Amino acid sequence: MSKNLYPALDLARFYQGKSVFVPGGAGFIGSHLVERLLALGARVQVLDNFQTGRRENLPQEVEIVEGCITSATLPAADLIFNLACPASPVHYQRDPIGTWKSSVLGALNILETARQTGARVIHSSTSEVYGDPLEHPQAETYWGNVNPVGRRACYDEGKRAAETLIMDYVRVHHVDARIPRIFNTYGPRMAIDDGRVVSNFIVQALTGQALTFYGDGTTTRSFCYVTDMVEALLRLGAVDGQAGCIVNLGNPAEFSLTELAQMVRRITGCDAPKSQSDRPVDDPKMRKPDISLAGEILNWAPRISLDKGLEMTVQHFKSRLVESGVKQPE
Repeated sequence: MSKNLYPALDLARFYQGKSVFVPGGAGFIGSHLVERLLALGARVQVLDNFQTGRRENLPQEVEIVEGCITSATLPAADLIFNLACPASPVHYQRDPIGTWKSSVLGALNILETARQTGARVIHSSTSEVYGDPLEHPQAETYWGNVNPVGRRACYDEGKRAAETLIMDYVRVHHVDARIPRIFNTYGPRMAIDDGRVVSNFIVQALTGQALTFYGDGTTTRSFCYVTDMVEALLRLGAVDGQAGCIVNLGNPAEFSLTELAQMVRRITGCDAPKSQSDRPVDDPKMRKPDISLAGEILNWAPRISLDKGLEMTVQHFKSRLVESGVKQPE
């Protein structure tokens, strides 16, 4: 784990007084980003359709517009952080056509706004553009191994198409757009029904259920705590001279699902058994970011260990389950 202390960039000086527009700002990562932006003195407006976001995630002083990124009239702003798309397979597969539209037509709406107003755009892409990778770890130069017609393609290919569109706007219209490829991120404010492995294991352990393994437990993921991810996004927004930059953001510490389950059992104090199901079609067998470029241009590396991050996340889920009236074992 790197001990990088994030020197060099003065985020408070950069964001103080800036107008920042955050589509998807009521969601998991978006709400943490909004919170930091406000603390840095930015003026923030959020657009969200509340498909997966929650109003409760946002402080009262934030201006919130309810609407869809594909059709909304977007405000002029100094920066646009686009986080407007469901990221969990459970959520994005409910409306696959809507997911693709959110990724591609949403990006088009933002890019046209940026072309007219001069806004700097930070468009959240994903490690899913690498598909089920044949190279490990994954660097930004890897083109990926994606099934373009599978059930995950609405998200995977939607994000890939959005990246194509963004790079053409950079080349043709000189829009200052940057593309962070976000790897698995976890932490407080994840939805109880998020459907991804961290939230699944924690909720199942806290409610006395068996932990659901898709596959034999050898599948690997690299988990980044949300505050580390937000720091990286803010740095990508603040650094100059990076139009067209594509950069992996994530924690390169790699864990098998079996190792993750052991940590969750220990932290929750719940000796939950294992329930095994088939691995979903096209689900990546391994995932680990090469973050060399992020270290070079952002002077960033994650600081929160998985143990520490899981402890904070478990406490959040305990509170959320109480609020939701879900009974937890004594």
